[in-house]
Amino acid sequence: MITIENLTKYYGNNRAVNNISFTINDNEILGFLGPNGAGKSTTMNMIAEFLPMSDGIVKIFGTDITKEPVKAKKNIGYLPEIPPVYPDMKVKEYLSFCAGIKQIPLGERKKEIKRVMELLKIVDVQGKLIRNLSKGYKQRVGFAQALLGNPKFLILDEPTVGLDPNQVIEVRKIIKDLKKEHSVIFSSHILSEVSAVCDRVVIINKGDIRAIDTIENLESSFNSTLVLHIKIKGLRGKCASVIEMTNGVKEITAIDDEGSEIFSFTVQLEGDADTIKSELMTSLIKNDINILEMYTDKPNLENVFIELINRPVKQTKLADLLDEIVPETKEDASADAESNPDKESTSAAGDKNSDEKEEN
Repeated sequence: MITIENLTKYYGNNRAVNNISFTINDNEILGFLGPNGAGKSTTMNMIAEFLPMSDGIVKIFGTDITKEPVKAKKNIGYLPEIPPVYPDMKVKEYLSFCAGIKQIPLGERKKEIKRVMELLKIVDVQGKLIRNLSKGYKQRVGFAQALLGNPKFLILDEPTVGLDPNQVIEVRKIIKDLKKEHSVIFSSHILSEVSAVCDRVVIINKGDIRAIDTIENLESSFNSTLVLHIKIKGLRGKCASVIEMTNGVKEITAIDDEGSEIFSFTVQLEGDADTIKSELMTSLIKNDINILEMYTDKPNLENVFIELINRPVKQTKLADLLDEIVPETKEDASADAESNPDKESTSAAGDKNSDEKEEN
């Protein structure tokens, strides 16, 4: 398990990551989502200790990465958003160099390099200079170096950038297969890709975590109001009346007349969609109304993501911060009042009343 506690990063006075905490379970793929500038890459760099943290703790399988960096990093394979490849090296030469840095025993290097090249399907370019490779191949070479030494924890920042559709499918399958022996934190801007690969997701924006949960739970939590589309054949007024009288129907938001007694309704539901649909179908059939089409629009990860990153975060008031820095005790306030009887107390909730002003 990987544990991140109160992780914080400042760039000067700018707080890029704000006291975030989460865990990555064994044999889990955790999606890391957020808009540009949300703090995703900064967080990943700190977890891999490529970037020093301002505060917080990162433990890789129980090892504090700041206290025992060498031991902790042996369990980490990291693919940054821009692959750390040397353009003037050949592919196999570069992987051999990385294997040496990772202290893979000499007797095992050849076999290990062959394994990762075959896994990422870069055997055919092993003798080529990296500078001459396409962006997609460079990405796969960077991925291969992350897998060298078979680390238990993988940090993959946009691993499918630059890949064509076939390569994306291949890499997605590789990531899913890695779950059998590894824990993976996986960042991507492609939400459908995250939905297809990840067990849980962390959604972050402006350095703050907005949600941590399974995709299924996140989608269901935004499932209180659904939209039902119905196409039916019958009398218009009768159809509308039956729909409106059904429990769970909040509002008919649109009615389209398609002629020949065929109407399309867009209806807002509130409650359990399946139960409401079942009751509505029963009511329509009992009233001799033919149902031609019926389906619901359910929230997906994209809807959840947009909603969460646009929610305002409660801001700390300046006065609250000043109180934390210079707290005033009751004794201080009492002593001040005794030594300055005519001075208004700074802790008073309002001005003096009018009677006190008249006496003075």
